[in-house]
Amino acid sequence: MAEKQWFETWFDSPYYHTLYDHRDFAEADTFINNIISYLSPKLGSTFLDLACGAGRHSKYINSLGYNVTGVDLSPKSIETAKSFSNSKLNFFVHDMREKIANQSFNYVFNLFTSFGYFENQDDNLRVLSSIKSYLEPQGKVIIDFMNATNVVNNLVASETIIKQGITFSIEREVSEDIINKRISFAVQGKKFYFEERVQALNLKKFTEFCNKAGFSIVKVFGNYALEEFIEDQSDRLIMVLEEKQ
Repeated sequence: MAEKQWFETWFDSPYYHTLYDHRDFAEADTFINNIISYLSPKLGSTFLDLACGAGRHSKYINSLGYNVTGVDLSPKSIETAKSFSNSKLNFFVHDMREKIANQSFNYVFNLFTSFGYFENQDDNLRVLSSIKSYLEPQGKVIIDFMNATNVVNNLVASETIIKQGITFSIEREVSEDIINKRISFAVQGKKFYFEERVQALNLKKFTEFCNKAGFSIVKVFGNYALEEFIEDQSDRLIMVLEEKQ
């Protein structure tokens, strides 16, 4: 059996959710409101939340009146997400590199840096090609990624974070265009170690991947308020993709 990749173990761990329990869901909902306002989708449009995690954002998009499918590689996350299911909101376990049979979507959202996890950069093309296979004509793709240029320039090499009585030791470095985060901690005397490895993809690199996959980047924003993207300053790299005609 092949050794599991870092995201298969870390994202399926309860300690992942402990470490990141500070995430600002109000800010996330504001971002979704802003991007929905920008897109102006028709009521009843179909959305795919690609790498949906525990499903909170899928649930929110659904509450705005849309049909939403959420998929994620983590069985535990999908198990949690399924508690939100209804006739217009469903979830299942899925690897984003693979196509989804017998379904198509008007909009595909890949939010909160859920891209660039793979060891092989060709897998980025696999993700985009898969999206293209189930995107409806005139459909749009939203990819919300960290602004890797800003992250690398302001990298915090080490820090200690205490959450729910657990002391997380965090070490970061950039090596061969990969942002590596090493996470170590102990619970009841048992030591744990996880890693996060995300490709430091900038706008130029995304443009190359999109061109190869048959997409155009038609709009770029630099934060959740959808303000202008400035490569050495912006917090986020938010891209709107359309299939090339």
